[in-house]
Amino acid sequence: MEIRSFTDYLRSLDDAGLSELFAARPDLVSPVPPDLASLAVRASSSHSIARAVDSLTEFEFQILEACVALDEEFTLKNVISITHKDAAIAVVRLISFGLIYPTEKALRLPTSVSQLLINEPAGLGPASLAKLKLTELNEAPEAANRVLTQLIWGPPRGSVGDIKNPGPGIAWLLDRKFLVPLDQRTVIMPREVGIFLRGGKVHKSYESTAPGVTGTKRVEKSVNMAAAANIATVLGWVEELLHFWAQEPADALRSGGLGVRDLKLISAHIGIDENCAAFIAELAYLAGLLTIDGDDRILPSNNFDIWLTQSAETRWSSLAANWLTTSRVSGLVGRGEAKSVAALGPELDRVNAASTRKLVIKLLNEQPNLAPELASFTRTVKWISPSKRNPGIQEELIAWTLREAEWLGFTGQGASAKYGRAFMNGANEIGIDTDLPKPVDHILIQSDNTAIAPGPLEHDIARDLSAVADIESRGGATVFRFSEASIRRGLDHGKSGEEIRTFLVKTSKTPMPQPLEYLIADVAKKHGKLRVGNTASFIRCEDTSLIAQIMSDKRLDVLSLRKIAAEVLICDLDAADAMNVLRSAGYLPAAEASNGALITGHRSHRAKAKPKPPRVIGEIDPPTESTLSAAVRSIRAGEKSSHKQSKIRDSAANALGSLPRTTANETMDLLAIYVEKQQALSIGYADNNGAVSHRIVDPIKISAGALVARDHATGEMQSFRIPRITGVAPL
Repeated sequence: MEIRSFTDYLRSLDDAGLSELFAARPDLVSPVPPDLASLAVRASSSHSIARAVDSLTEFEFQILEACVALDEEFTLKNVISITHKDAAIAVVRLISFGLIYPTEKALRLPTSVSQLLINEPAGLGPASLAKLKLTELNEAPEAANRVLTQLIWGPPRGSVGDIKNPGPGIAWLLDRKFLVPLDQRTVIMPREVGIFLRGGKVHKSYESTAPGVTGTKRVEKSVNMAAAANIATVLGWVEELLHFWAQEPADALRSGGLGVRDLKLISAHIGIDENCAAFIAELAYLAGLLTIDGDDRILPSNNFDIWLTQSAETRWSSLAANWLTTSRVSGLVGRGEAKSVAALGPELDRVNAASTRKLVIKLLNEQPNLAPELASFTRTVKWISPSKRNPGIQEELIAWTLREAEWLGFTGQGASAKYGRAFMNGANEIGIDTDLPKPVDHILIQSDNTAIAPGPLEHDIARDLSAVADIESRGGATVFRFSEASIRRGLDHGKSGEEIRTFLVKTSKTPMPQPLEYLIADVAKKHGKLRVGNTASFIRCEDTSLIAQIMSDKRLDVLSLRKIAAEVLICDLDAADAMNVLRSAGYLPAAEASNGALITGHRSHRAKAKPKPPRVIGEIDPPTESTLSAAVRSIRAGEKSSHKQSKIRDSAANALGSLPRTTANETMDLLAIYVEKQQALSIGYADNNGAVSHRIVDPIKISAGALVARDHATGEMQSFRIPRITGVAPL
């Protein structure tokens, strides 16, 4: 078969060759094209070519650029002569990607590849239209050499003051066509001149194999212990974040993201920096544990309650799986010129995020117990997968991935841990449940109003304790601190002072210190003494001296209080805002219902709407062997069908003129004969406008003045009105 085009090349491939192409470029079978002509169109599209180019290593991309710099047809010997001796290996890979295809005598590039990379590949200019005497460059004057030195490695164009009156060096080069004028102020150096000055090579240097990764060796046991601690910590961070938003929901921005103020608030609450807080919020969002409801409030979803009941290994796996596959990049939050980019917002998607993330984890797992040096590791990743569509962020994305892998527990002390390797290998049991410490059911209350949890607490105890105490520090043991504000929070959740005291006495293995008992009793006594309701809102207190103190407190001027009775004040703010202002001024109000009853209860909100999974852009999963096999079979069948239809159209065009003309009665008689014989027919058929087309049909029956038959062109049953049939002939 003569190969004259890329489509002809695809038709020449056997099933193994097509499977190799589809495995290298999964987008070609998503969905499966109907035939090989359609496959060629898709494979030649700029979008598909860009994906394929992004899959090349640095060396393979250099070889592809060199191929673009050659004539339209070239040989492997031509490629090696201007690149590297190992170029043959890269050319084989480029052929498997469909970026180069062989003809009978040479190699060629699909036209779309040349067009995509034609803009000064490897810093070389366009081919010269004139015949050049390149040896004259060895005798170039000093002024001309200075100009050439600036253009040799690209970009190949430069500016001149006036093309009609250039300097002597540029004039010498222009006279000999070593520079070509583009306009009155721009000149460009032809491709042949650039390659000659580079010593006959297209690039300055070549690395045919990936550079090695250097770093610090770690002890495996220490790595796994550190990773286990990271896993326990990140699960605690996610749980604490969502418990916090269940009690005090954050307000989403109009654009749909998390505001800077709320990000700082959760950062301070959990005790982590803002970058880590954004990462934790994104983890919860990706796993469907939170959502933004119709009131633009960020709330935990019902999935969070299910997640809490699962084992640590299951909870961690759900976070890790979504992190690996997402195109969202939390590292962009607050980054340099992108300070307006918000966590949970729509601006975080990057096309190469997931592929870079998976590559980083793969490289880490290939070198266990090695904490890589960032510069060395980045160089290796960029050689394996140099990003062409999003190069500006790649180095940062690699650094962010290493940081997030440590937070998430894929690594410990910077080196690959066994949990991440087991997860990537699809193991049924990762070992997290076995290695993490078992939950404890007690705390140790200290004399300084703190309590120590000697391990991860059971869920119910952790929830109740978080309502009455704030976390002060984390680690192998967690330190909680009791304060007036934390006790007040517990009272707001519906617990009485006696219930708080009973819970702490029951849970602690050390006796409760007297100062803490006094603190609980004192706050409980004050709590509810001041009550807030809606008018917009009212403030009621039986202690008239406290009413007088509030009226004279300058810090409360924002409330615009008005006294309507000796024990009642009203203001323009709603009850929730009024309570926040009073609490910030040091008062301890409680909410009151319209019937005067104290409003209490555990405030743990859940979103009513189902969480909407964030989109994933830029990634197509690699096809399985069965998918590849099915795709090849489908295309082969489609190609046969297309070939058959083409032959039918050719036959129809030739047969239409030779069909005998018959009247309606003659047509009816002939059709009756051929229906009985069940013989395929060639018929002429007039449409509504009188235009006659040729059809090849299998007659089935005559019914109600029409022929019911299967049309070979469509494969469907159709009805042909007999008066419109212009002629009939057997095949």
